[in-house]
Amino acid sequence: MKWVRNKLDQARKPFEPGQKFEKFAPAINAFDTFLFTPNHTTKKGAHIRDVVDLKRTMITVVLALIPALLFGMWNTGAQYLYQDMGLANVTDVPFWDAFIEGAILVTPLIIVSYVVGLTIEFIFAIYRGHEVNEGYLVTGLLIPMIFPVDIPLWMLAISVAFAVLIGKEAFGGTGMNILNPALTARAFAFFAYPLYMSGNAIWVHQGSTDTVSGETILGALASGSYDGQVTGYAQNAVAFSGTTGAGQPSALAEASVFDAFMGFIPGSVAETSALMILLGALILIATKVGSWRIIVGGIVGGMIMGGIFNLFGTMGSNYINELVSSGTITMDQIQNDASAVAALGLQGWDATLLELGTNQLINFPFWQHLVVGSILFGIVFMATDPVSAAQTMKGKWIYGILAGFFGIMIRVFNPAYPEGIMLAILLMNVFAPTIDHYVIQANVNKRKKRLSKAKAQLQTA
Repeated sequence: MKWVRNKLDQARKPFEPGQKFEKFAPAINAFDTFLFTPNHTTKKGAHIRDVVDLKRTMITVVLALIPALLFGMWNTGAQYLYQDMGLANVTDVPFWDAFIEGAILVTPLIIVSYVVGLTIEFIFAIYRGHEVNEGYLVTGLLIPMIFPVDIPLWMLAISVAFAVLIGKEAFGGTGMNILNPALTARAFAFFAYPLYMSGNAIWVHQGSTDTVSGETILGALASGSYDGQVTGYAQNAVAFSGTTGAGQPSALAEASVFDAFMGFIPGSVAETSALMILLGALILIATKVGSWRIIVGGIVGGMIMGGIFNLFGTMGSNYINELVSSGTITMDQIQNDASAVAALGLQGWDATLLELGTNQLINFPFWQHLVVGSILFGIVFMATDPVSAAQTMKGKWIYGILAGFFGIMIRVFNPAYPEGIMLAILLMNVFAPTIDHYVIQANVNKRKKRLSKAKAQLQTA
């Protein structure tokens, strides 16, 4: 490392104060501090001394993302190859064939994300005359991990540019943004290029072909192709039909709850494996980089909202059972004969009960909501962003619970896009300062009351 240190010192000379390239010093300093600890120290004023700086914090988050990323590469390749090769199961694909195929597909996304994002970061650092911040080390990796694998690279590049320019630099750079930059990129792509960010044909490589299905569990639930129990709690949460609505072989035909937990299902590049995400959560919590209060709060909030929906689904299920037991209609007609259902002429609360009993997202078991879609990934790696999240201890609980609560609510109620954690976290990003304000104000009011009570006691003493 001494040789590298000497070479960097030689390369820095033209960038030192008073030299020809002084203006571009932030660029060379960024490479220096990426490899070595900054050699400057504080000289005066109040300051905090700690061995953990921004660079090490961001590297810790990157390390926490690595398990999900590596699994995502394997799963990306496996989801494509097992259907293309006509195999019976995802795990039948040779490991290295799947990993290499996935790495070939995912690596360009990562490269584009870092090249575009860091270029903008360097330009702003040079223009403003400050050092390059390490915040984009995490954002640059998160963005390709939460996108579909076949997103065109130019769309990804524009989304990254929007996130860095509008979602970050417009507010002053790292530490000043009010929205999570990675989610800002995904939100921009979702609204700007909806055909490439939603639907059942985008989550697996070449999912739009006749031989490869890109259907996800949430997509199947939203479209009604779920073959579990129509009413009440589904006993087998992913017992899907063998074909998609287009008649293609379904990638979910042999899926199980275990497969969903492990991540052997279609989805965004690195959001499918709850196991790998929880491993990353343990790293964040153990190093105290991520707030366990937000993570636990998000999980609890999601389960509460899912449980509420299941409760209403049970009410609908009981109503449907009454209709069937009275001979008014058969269960087969409820499932497959829309004209027979319409002939009942149900209105008002009765029609609502029928919808509650047959809506598969509402009846999806509350705890299984956490192992499908991107809610767990969002809670662990997005909601815990220390810049855009709540800062107070009590505020973190409120912030996390509401993020999970609204995430499941939007997932169930949004007919166009059966996932809600992205919009839920962005919403909570906006309200995080308000939550902290009222938490702090509540503490101030409590102290004022205690002070008033103490003064009153002194006066009566």
